[in-house]
Amino acid sequence: MKTKHMLLIAAFAAISCDKKELAVNADPGMPADAFDSFFTDQPIADAKAIHVARTSAKPGEEIVIHGLIMGREKVFVDGRASFLLGDRDKLTPCNTIPGDKCETPWDACCDSKEAKLEGIASIQITDAEGRVLSGGLKGVKGLKELSDVTVSGTVDQSSTAENLVVNAKVIHVATH
Repeated sequence: MKTKHMLLIAAFAAISCDKKELAVNADPGMPADAFDSFFTDQPIADAKAIHVARTSAKPGEEIVIHGLIMGREKVFVDGRASFLLGDRDKLTPCNTIPGDKCETPWDACCDSKEAKLEGIASIQITDAEGRVLSGGLKGVKGLKELSDVTVSGTVDQSSTAENLVVNAKVIHVATH
C-alpha cells in the first residue's frame, strides 16, 4: 500500500511540476560538506553585475556574476541547492537605509518590481543531468542572507531575459 501511495505522489508531482522546481527524491539531502567542492576561498575575477550580465547571457554560456544573497523574504530554497543573488546596483538592503528597522533587510521590499526583475538571478547547483541537487545551502561555508557572493557557472537552458538562472560551478563567499 505504501509503495502504491508513493508512486501516485511521484506521478502527480511529475505531471504537475517542472522537474527543476520539485524533484520527488527519497534522499533527504546531501550533507553540507558534499557541497565543499563548489566553494573556493579565492576571489573570482571578472565578475559582472547581474543587470549587466543578463543583457547578453545566453543558455550554455559561461558567466561570472557578483551580488548579495537577497531579493525576497525567502532567498534559500528549502531542501534544494539553490538561492537568489541580488544586484547591489539595483537592489537596496533595508539595513543600509538610515532609520529603517526592517526585520528581513534582504527582501528588497523598498525596491520596485522592475528593479527586482533586472537585479535578481537564481543560482543553483545541479547534477550531470541538470537537476538541482537536494540539500539546502544556507549555512554552507558561511552562506546566509546578505552574504557577498561571486558565482562562476553556466547559464541554465531554462534561463530567459526575464529570469537569469545560473548553474554554479564555483562560489566565493567574501568575508568582511
